[in-house]
Amino acid sequence: MTERARAEGRAGVWSGSWVAERLGVELAGDDSLTGLLGLALRRNPKRAHLLVSNVLGKHVPQSPSVVHGHGVALGRRVRDLLGAETAGHAVVLGYAETATGLGHSVADGLGAAPYLHSTRRPVAGVGRAGGFEESHSHATSHLLLPEDPALLAGDGPLVLVDDEFSTGNTVLNTVRALHERYPRKRYVVVALVDMRSPADAGRLEDFAREIGARVDLVTAASGTVRLPPGVLEKGQELVARYEAGSAGAGAGAGAGSGAGGAVGRIARVDLHWPDGVPDGGRHGFTAAHRERLENALPGMAARIAEALPAGARRVLVLGFEELMYAPLRLADALERTTDADVRYSTTTRSPVLAVDDPGYAIRTRLVFPAHDDPADGPGERYAYNVAGAGFDAVVAVVDSAADTPALHAPDGLLGRLAAHVPHVLLAVVPSYVPHVPHAPHAPERPSMLSEPLRGPDFSSYASDEVGWLLQDFSDVTLEAPTEEREEAIQSGGAHYAESLPVEYQPSEQYQELFHAALDASAARLARAVGAVTEIVLAERSPRPVLVSLARAGTPVGILMRRWAQYRHGLDLPHYAVSIVRGRGIDANALRWLAAHHDPADVVFVDGWTGKGAITRELDAALRDFEVSDGVTGFNPEIAVLADPGSCVRTYGTRDDFLIPSACLNSTVSGLISRTVLRADLVGPHDFHGAKFYRELAGADLSPAFLDAVSAHYPDVTDAVHAQAKELLAADRTPTWEGWAAVERISEEYGIDDVNLVKPGVGETTRVMLRRVPWKVLARSGAGADLDHVRLLAEQRGVPVEEVDDLPYTCVGLIHPKYTRGATGADGKAVAL
Repeated sequence: MTERARAEGRAGVWSGSWVAERLGVELAGDDSLTGLLGLALRRNPKRAHLLVSNVLGKHVPQSPSVVHGHGVALGRRVRDLLGAETAGHAVVLGYAETATGLGHSVADGLGAAPYLHSTRRPVAGVGRAGGFEESHSHATSHLLLPEDPALLAGDGPLVLVDDEFSTGNTVLNTVRALHERYPRKRYVVVALVDMRSPADAGRLEDFAREIGARVDLVTAASGTVRLPPGVLEKGQELVARYEAGSAGAGAGAGAGSGAGGAVGRIARVDLHWPDGVPDGGRHGFTAAHRERLENALPGMAARIAEALPAGARRVLVLGFEELMYAPLRLADALERTTDADVRYSTTTRSPVLAVDDPGYAIRTRLVFPAHDDPADGPGERYAYNVAGAGFDAVVAVVDSAADTPALHAPDGLLGRLAAHVPHVLLAVVPSYVPHVPHAPHAPERPSMLSEPLRGPDFSSYASDEVGWLLQDFSDVTLEAPTEEREEAIQSGGAHYAESLPVEYQPSEQYQELFHAALDASAARLARAVGAVTEIVLAERSPRPVLVSLARAGTPVGILMRRWAQYRHGLDLPHYAVSIVRGRGIDANALRWLAAHHDPADVVFVDGWTGKGAITRELDAALRDFEVSDGVTGFNPEIAVLADPGSCVRTYGTRDDFLIPSACLNSTVSGLISRTVLRADLVGPHDFHGAKFYRELAGADLSPAFLDAVSAHYPDVTDAVHAQAKELLAADRTPTWEGWAAVERISEEYGIDDVNLVKPGVGETTRVMLRRVPWKVLARSGAGADLDHVRLLAEQRGVPVEEVDDLPYTCVGLIHPKYTRGATGADGKAVAL
């Protein structure tokens, strides 16, 4: 390309006029279209013409501030569309290879949004989180390879960025593939230009209705390409004729021959790329990565400027295929650092005809072999509008995976550049190596945790009442008689969570007692539910995410959710997770929650406190999780219905009274078993498990319990308001009075491990139903709240002793005969 040709182009000749005149192609739409787009012809059997963007930085060298600015502007428009709060939960996805830099720039404009782009470069050991096809492209397979698969699993908006929105097929293929796996309510499609035909214009709206999600479109300009009949065949004929040698000096392989000029100087420049910052969004790029890169850019640009030849007036920073953002930002920083006219573009896989005419978008073409050992084998690669463009220096930016002998070979990219440019600098960005938790021969890490289980497929609760972050072990035999189970635990030092007790089905007499107790306490329970929910809304979050500790906490979580709906019209998310003494909370459940919600909004819910062991377990587990995963924000303070042990500060009452859900096992907990954690069933990337006892449906009292309590909400509204107001004003600092009492009881009764002492009505009931009880200590004068405990004790031959000055209504003691098989603080057998 001569100086005269460049001047002609600047003088106002549209870079699409050559194709338009010869093929009758018409670009119609916004006045800005011809400034944004030119036209060229490509060797592609599916589409003859190519829309060539003047602001994308792929085929046409452009000022890096212009390229980055267009993406940032689109990102700001998306932020305005979504609103700041919703935009804070968005994830941006760009398309390889052309839009990887544009997508990253959109993420910059959006704010702190994490960014991921599709890739055609598979990485050993990194599992696919998805993939899709680009029907019109010469290379169709797109892979999604996030280092953290949870990046795509949130329920915030997904922003999809491409250079042009033409048929819409690529976007529809992407959304369909991702929506099946990670459904969400909102998508935003972003493109520099909307070039849909009238026939394609309504497809996006129809598709949105089909999947039940909102899909918005944000573009810088819109129009359409009008193609005459037979344009594909005419285009192919034209390409064949020019490639056979009838084009000018800039066309075909001649542009890459390097003949007729001196070879330029090739040198390296050490960027000092910041350690640990990814080279792009192939495996994910976070706000923290962005901040570190921004801080390092001035220094890297200064090193490039120092390496440039003295007096360089016109400099090109040339990126490499999918590696668009890093060289773009380096060029942007260099543009601010030096007085030279800095331009930016990248190499590409796309084969395009070059014609040295001011009315054609691709003036020259350099051809060179692929140099990054591509998965689809060797092939030609291209750099357009570089040869003859008057550059004094080119800074070629590649990642370390592409810094190969093929890059440095005589016919490689560096050699082709040196044949046309007097100075070539090579800057290598280290290829980011994602953390792979398994060796290459090990099973591939699952790309994503499963979605929550819901009724009626899992549990008898309605699907919107709770999502269980568990595995379904319904078909696995895990039960053993209580005595045998205790002996098995002690003999092998096994963990209590590795098996299940046989579900104890209370007698008809006992079930009558349950109903009587529910009738008597339902209003009292409703007041406590309302009070603790009001405290959570006032002190923790206006829109909390309720996370109940399965299984005792789950009915309480549902009741709290119902109160929030009744009193405030809130539809709160509610999940149930597993926590195991000695093993902590399910870390994969925490990862799922962190991917879908703000951890600061999560409120853990349990039924009641005993001596506070689970409170301490949760606190320790969350501290460990923060260290292991770097996720902060989870609050270890549990919200409970009743806190007789004075272990927490978020509660509805500190009275120790009968909570009827403690009377039964699965039949008051949605027919779900206690949770299970066993190495042969639960892998490192699995949720803990539980069983759904479908066969007990005839005895299920779960809905009846919930309905009986929530039916009293209108009656207790005023009382709840007064109780919540009183509690919010009170000093609710935990005194751990219950823990001190347990220690006294352990010493008095000669029990070496406090975990064999189960304080409170709820825990005593569990001892009677699931363990081998020794005796029950009852507070002197305790009345109807202990009727069910006395009945169970009579049926199992367990003595009940009256005790003065007991802070709890009752305390259950596990039988000394089985203390070796009972579980200690670490969840394992206690050795005598």
